[in-house]
Amino acid sequence: MRKSTMGALVAAGLLIGGFSAGSASAADLGGNCCADLEERIAELEATTARKGNRKVSLTVSGWVGQQVMWWDDGVESNVYVGDLGATLSSHFKFTGQATIAPGWTAGYVLHVEVRNNNSLGITQDYSQNGKAPPTAAADGVALLQSFWFIKSETLGKVGVGLQSQASDNTAILVDGSGSLVPANWVAFDYASFYIIDKSTGLSSGRQWFGVGGCVGGGVIGDCNGGTQNVVRYDSPTFGGFSVSASWGQDDMWDVAARYAGEHAGFKVAVAAAYNENSTNISDTFEYFQVGAYIQHVPTGLFAYGAYGNAQYDIQSGDADTYYAKGGLRERWTHLGHTVLYGEYEKNKATGALVQNGTGLDFASSSDFDLWGVGVVQEIDAAAMSMWLSYRQVSYDDNSGLDYEDFQYVKFGALINF
Repeated sequence: MRKSTMGALVAAGLLIGGFSAGSASAADLGGNCCADLEERIAELEATTARKGNRKVSLTVSGWVGQQVMWWDDGVESNVYVGDLGATLSSHFKFTGQATIAPGWTAGYVLHVEVRNNNSLGITQDYSQNGKAPPTAAADGVALLQSFWFIKSETLGKVGVGLQSQASDNTAILVDGSGSLVPANWVAFDYASFYIIDKSTGLSSGRQWFGVGGCVGGGVIGDCNGGTQNVVRYDSPTFGGFSVSASWGQDDMWDVAARYAGEHAGFKVAVAAAYNENSTNISDTFEYFQVGAYIQHVPTGLFAYGAYGNAQYDIQSGDADTYYAKGGLRERWTHLGHTVLYGEYEKNKATGALVQNGTGLDFASSSDFDLWGVGVVQEIDAAAMSMWLSYRQVSYDDNSGLDYEDFQYVKFGALINF
C-alpha cells in the first residue's frame, strides 16, 4: 500500500476513533461511513505533488542529452565529452493547467536546465569550471522559462514571464526531419573555440561566436535566440496558420507567423519572424528570419532551408545567413526512423556588429562557411535519438590573413522523459 494511502488511513482512523469515543455507540456513524472515508482519502491523495492538486495539474517532462566530440583546429586536436549547449542542454520542465470555464484555461511552465560541460563555453583551453564568454555558457543549474498563461480556445493565449519570445527559434522549429538537434544553423558545438591564425599557428584572438553579426542570444544563426522576460500572445490555429507577438524589457518587440499542413503526400511547414531590440552601444538591432520544410511522406525525402538578415543603424551594418539541409528519413529497422542528411551554411557580414570578449564591436566584413554530413537513428521504444556527424567550418575577414579551418566529429544521444 502506498505511503500516502497509509498516512491517510491512519489520519482517518484517528478522526473516527475520536468521534466514536464521544458518542453513545459506533452505530451512530451511519451506514455510509466507508464511502465518506474513501472520499476523504481520495482528497488527501490528490494534494500530493505527484500529480498536482485537484484543480491544477502537474506534468514533469524533459530530456538528457550528452555527446562525445573530437575536434581539430588546424594546430591542436582533442576529444571532449559534454552536453548540447544552452537551450538544448539536459533539463526538466514542470507544466500544468486548470479549467477556469468552458473553453478557458490557466496554466504555468517552469523550465530548468542542468548544464554539464556546456558546449557553448568550451575552448581549446579546457577547464571544468572556468568557461569563456558568452555568460550563458556557464555550467550548473539555470532557469530557462518561468511564466503563467491564460488561454482561450477561440481568442488565443497570453503568457507573462520568462519565456521564448515570438521570434525565438522561429526558423529552426519547422525542421521536422528528426535531425534538428545535431544539425542546425547555431554554432552550439564550437562557439567559444578560438580561430587560429594560419601563419603563426596561434590564436587570432577571435572566437567563432563573434562571427556572423548576431545580437540577443543567437550565434551566427537564430539571432534573438535566448528566452526573455516578455508578454507574449499566440493566436489559435486556423487552417494551419497562426501568428504570435511579444514585447519585452529594453524595448524588444517581435512578431511571427507560422503554417503547417499536409498536401498530396507532402508535409509542409513555413515560419517567419521579425524583431527589434536595443544593444548596449545605443544601436537598434533588427532581424528577419524565415524557415521552410518539405517532406515527401511516401519516400521520406526532405529539404529544409532558413534565411536570416541582421541590420544595424550605426554604420549601416548588415549580415545575411543562409542554411540548407536535405536528406532521407526512412524506417529501415524496427527501432525507428533513420535520418541521413547533408548540410551547408553561409554567413556574409558587412559593417556588422560582432561579439567579442568585452562586449560588442564592429567588423568591416567577414565570410563564414560550414558544410557537414550526418546520420540519426531514432529508438522509439526508449523515446531516444542517437547521431553521428561531421562538420567543417571556415572563416575569412578579408584582412589578408589566413585562418585555419575548424572540423569536428560528434557522437551523441538524447533521451526524453
